[in-house]
Amino acid sequence: CKSVQWFLFNPVHKQNKQMDGGENIISLAEMFLVALSFAYFAKALSGSYMKSTITQLERRFDIPSYLIGVIDGSFEIGNLLVIAFVSYFGAKLHRPKIIAVGCVLMSIGTFIIALPHFIIGRYEFETSARRIVNSTLNVSPCAVGSSADLTQGGKLPEVPSNLSMWIYVLLGNVLRGIGETPVQPLGISYIDDFTTEENAALYVGCVQTISVVGPVFGYLLGSLCAKIYVDIGFVKMETITITPADARWVGAWWLGYLIAGVITLLSAIPFWFLPRSLPMSGPRGPEKCTPEQKSFMKHKYPADEHASFTEMAKDFFPTLRTLLGHPVYLTYLCVTIIQLNSLIGMVTYKPKYIEQHFRQSASKANFLMGVINIPAVALGMFSGGLLMKRLKLNIMGAARFAFGTSLIGYVLSLFFFAMSCENAKVAGVTLSYNRISYDKHPVFTACNSDCFCSASDWDPVCGENGITYVSPCLAGCTDSAGSGKNTVFSNCSCVGVAGNFTASTGQCPHKDDCDRMFPYFLALSVITSFIISLGGTPGYMLLIRCIKPQLKSLALGFHTLATRTLAGIPAPIYFGAIIDSTCLKWGQKRCGGIGACRIYNTTSYRIAYLGLTLSLRTISFIICIPGFILLSRQLKKEEENAINKALANGGTELEALRKEEFIISNSDQMSDNSTDRETRL
Repeated sequence: CKSVQWFLFNPVHKQNKQMDGGENIISLAEMFLVALSFAYFAKALSGSYMKSTITQLERRFDIPSYLIGVIDGSFEIGNLLVIAFVSYFGAKLHRPKIIAVGCVLMSIGTFIIALPHFIIGRYEFETSARRIVNSTLNVSPCAVGSSADLTQGGKLPEVPSNLSMWIYVLLGNVLRGIGETPVQPLGISYIDDFTTEENAALYVGCVQTISVVGPVFGYLLGSLCAKIYVDIGFVKMETITITPADARWVGAWWLGYLIAGVITLLSAIPFWFLPRSLPMSGPRGPEKCTPEQKSFMKHKYPADEHASFTEMAKDFFPTLRTLLGHPVYLTYLCVTIIQLNSLIGMVTYKPKYIEQHFRQSASKANFLMGVINIPAVALGMFSGGLLMKRLKLNIMGAARFAFGTSLIGYVLSLFFFAMSCENAKVAGVTLSYNRISYDKHPVFTACNSDCFCSASDWDPVCGENGITYVSPCLAGCTDSAGSGKNTVFSNCSCVGVAGNFTASTGQCPHKDDCDRMFPYFLALSVITSFIISLGGTPGYMLLIRCIKPQLKSLALGFHTLATRTLAGIPAPIYFGAIIDSTCLKWGQKRCGGIGACRIYNTTSYRIAYLGLTLSLRTISFIICIPGFILLSRQLKKEEENAINKALANGGTELEALRKEEFIISNSDQMSDNSTDRETRL
């Protein structure tokens, strides 16, 4: 192996060989492991923070969920552009430095995502509260036949559209995807190349575990920023009439991206000081290199043999054809693509599902994802790698283990359908003004017919009767007192409970049934996440071990390319489109057109979200059946080839022994004849 030969015959290393033993090797490998773990942490933190801000971005830029899916999928588009070539050519070049360049690009992309906040103006949320020009008197929501003193029929003055500003977020996410490309395929293959076989699975498990710990801090950062108002420091908070639980609230989404960008930039530093390759010891030492490993090292470092870029390029497509002709690899690829469609769609919109279905704030939803759900995944990933090492699972054992854990998690996930909450009681949306629930509900009725109201506004108030009204005007309120969050509307003709006709700002809680069900949802979510993630590391090692060593980097890179192209890009888009179809009340853009959704049909949301997730996993299980058959045939064929090779080698050795014996016997006979001749003489 070339790296070992270099280590043995290099004067500097040869001088210190006896003194250092294997300690230098271990320290360099551990340094790379720490550096790669930090890079995984940084990219996972920024990626999870993106997931935690989807509702904030929806409201800030007034865009629907499917468009948020396009923005989220743009990260995978960046990967798609370069990952195949980075994985193939990067394996032949200086891998640590390529990873360092990727981290720098990720950092720049993260800063670009935060850029729109410093370009666009202050956030102005929609409200139906009447603002009388040049007056400090309390607002009269229902101004009967009086529109002269109102600006544009009761709406706030129009401001320039910020429609194009989300393009910066998309472009920054594309650059993040390009920068993230070399981290996984080059980093994992580097570890697997230069560590002992018994430690490879454990090291990969450690890296994957750190990559899951990153989202813990990402979601916690998202929780913290969601509590802070988007324009903090530039507006007086006492003038803000909404709270973090309001559907119009936008947190300081930009702040987290600045923090994540700095962390990602720091993660690039260690890779600049790491060597291109590490010497191998133990079972992978020079005297113990198997023919496959020697062949792998020969393919891994053609640059040492002065191979030109053109020669490497010519070898790319034949190598790719060989890889895609591998039936087990192709089946594994199909299964993981379908399962990742389910996983990515579920994870992307899970905080939003918690917000909308269980009526939690964005801050609380992100906090729970970070401190409860993600640690269970991290523990499962690490435990899976540890179990694989302890049980010494072969390829088939790893495949069965991964399939079994996924199937158990699937069965447990079916219980999520039973954990439901009723729709929020909103007059004119989920029920009529006479409290009768049916499909179509008009927002105008006799009690507010005398008011000059807009049907498109969303400024909910909670009546004393426990019913939420779309706006104080549609509740028939004619007077108001107080300011900001403490505003109280009175003389609300649509409320009318025992002479009390008042309403307060914000939606009515109605969380009793959800509060009882929510702990069970969290507990089941933790259990299923842990069980499913147990199979993560064995499944990943199956990908590495089912192919020839010289195809390893390309296989990892193409796997990432395919899953991100066919799962990472489309899954958030069609999941978002299906979620949009369950919207009951859309927000209104100031420049016209619908904005972000304000309230969903929780029953339809639950069925669409969970049904699509589990349907995709069902399809993946069906494909696993021929996958096990193909894997069994491959292992049987490899075993037969090994036996035939051993017999062939044994026959060759036997023939050599016979020739040697023949030569010796001839030599002895010639010696005897010579002795007889001397005797006769």
